[in-house]
Amino acid sequence: MDAEKLNQALYDKMAAEQERFKHTLSGMTPEEVLDHAYEYAMREDILMEMEKLDLSAPEAAALLESPSPLADVYGDFREREGHMDLVRECIETLAYSLLETQREKNRAIPLYLENAGYARDHGELDMFWASQKANIACRDAIEAAIRERGTSDSVKRVLAQFGSERVSYVLAVTLLERREDERLSRETVAWAMSVPIGRGRARCSDYAISSHTYHLDDFTTLARMEMEPAREQSAKKPSIKGKLAAKPVPGERSAKPKDKGVR
Repeated sequence: MDAEKLNQALYDKMAAEQERFKHTLSGMTPEEVLDHAYEYAMREDILMEMEKLDLSAPEAAALLESPSPLADVYGDFREREGHMDLVRECIETLAYSLLETQREKNRAIPLYLENAGYARDHGELDMFWASQKANIACRDAIEAAIRERGTSDSVKRVLAQFGSERVSYVLAVTLLERREDERLSRETVAWAMSVPIGRGRARCSDYAISSHTYHLDDFTTLARMEMEPAREQSAKKPSIKGKLAAKPVPGERSAKPKDKGVR
């Protein structure tokens, strides 16, 4: 028998095997059927692939020797870890993509430093409420990070998600409400007083952090350590105006110091 006929015979045998499996499922309870739903779907995929696959005559003949080639292929498939690795990779990739989209969305919302009255008078209530919502989400993320013991990695995640400006703001308005608490370090209070908070602080209770003062102080210290290098680098970077001032103008001679001893 040639390869084409052997492949067709193999497909017919596997299709008949699937029909028997389907008939067996029809006699089960709904709960039992659900337990075998994955197996049924994968066996259907194997059959679909068999319609397109051209095995060599010896390969097809070898599979035909099996009393249940479809069950054998499915059993081999289940034993391979590559399938679950692919499933895991798909889950992680999608989660990361959605997280990045959420981070970009959060970072794109401007921090609004005016109060609701100002926003109403200037037609900026949408900006005000969008910022309020982002502040609350930032508060929740900080509290979740603190529950994780406020590790450096958790601090970095919050900063990546909301940006240093909003994280600084939410921390500062909370710390200023507790500035008389002796459990806060002087450095933390001084830093909070240096953060611009504008008039939006009037509704800060909506997004004030409720975590314990000790843990809040520790988180703030870690956040400052993450943010300060970026600020220092930005401060050291020369401005465009400074670069232009330092750059010599073509054709212009540099001034030479006068020799005071010669007239």
